Amino acid sequence: MVYTVTFNPSLDYVVTVDDFRLGLTNRTTSEELYPGGKGINVSVMLRNLGIENAAIYYAAGFVGDEITRKIVETGIRAEEIRIPEGCSRINLKLKSIDGTEINGMGPAIRREHVDALYEKLDRISSGDTLVLAGSIPGSLPDSMYSDIMARLEGRGVRICVDATRDLLVNVLKYKPFLVKPNNHELGEIFGAELATRESVVPYARKLQEMGAENVIISMAGEGAVFVASDGRTSLREAPKGTLVNGVGAGDSMVAGFVAGYLKTGDLMEAFYRGIAAGSATAFADYLATDDEVEAVYRQVAG
Repeated sequence: MVYTVTFNPSLDYVVTVDDFRLGLTNRTTSEELYPGGKGINVSVMLRNLGIENAAIYYAAGFVGDEITRKIVETGIRAEEIRIPEGCSRINLKLKSIDGTEINGMGPAIRREHVDALYEKLDRISSGDTLVLAGSIPGSLPDSMYSDIMARLEGRGVRICVDATRDLLVNVLKYKPFLVKPNNHELGEIFGAELATRESVVPYARKLQEMGAENVIISMAGEGAVFVASDGRTSLREAPKGTLVNGVGAGDSMVAGFVAGYLKTGDLMEAFYRGIAAGSATAFADYLATDDEVEAVYRQVAG
């Protein structure tokens, strides 16, 4: 079974506004509502790729109710942890102005809520996969992901981490199965500017030296780099296509890798599937379908 954890999920309100103008009343020409947050995006994409999974997440207020309704509607097993105070966040994303969004804060997560998460994680067994993705609220320490990995250490759980800075660095000693920073995040860790695929390779290997088994470095339009635990390295150009939506592309790459590995057991094949899934989402209005991923995969593996 695959599990994802999302500490700060959202209801993403994606709108198109023609000729948006500051200081004036603007009206939408299209509107969509999706469950959001990096872990939930991974769950939705895994479901699109035919992989059953469970999403573990925090939910509060009426927005939390709607997030859960939409997760269940997608066919994902919803493992909601209810927070009685506050309200889950709504993120406003302006589709017509690429990269423009306003993200909410979300509720505070207290010690008792973390204990409820641990109760769920304690049910995960050997052979399962856990994906820890995204930032965490300010009410939690930067050791949160490493605390989870310490708790699960020795249980045979395959753990994938998509995080930045201390959240990522702190988990390396627990030997995560996969880490996936982008080139800018990797550069921040080591104090280097990494603009080419070749330049990231030695730093990806440093992450392996620090404990990571497999490392993917995503580089948007420059493609991606993979350094595998079996010693293989791959530098791939980005597939050709029209960028429509960058939101969720990195999450789709993680989902594609996990799905590819579970289906084939081959690390390089999983990497190709990850690139295809991430690019297919970038070329789509929302998280890509299995057919859309397959079309891009033929370009990646060809």
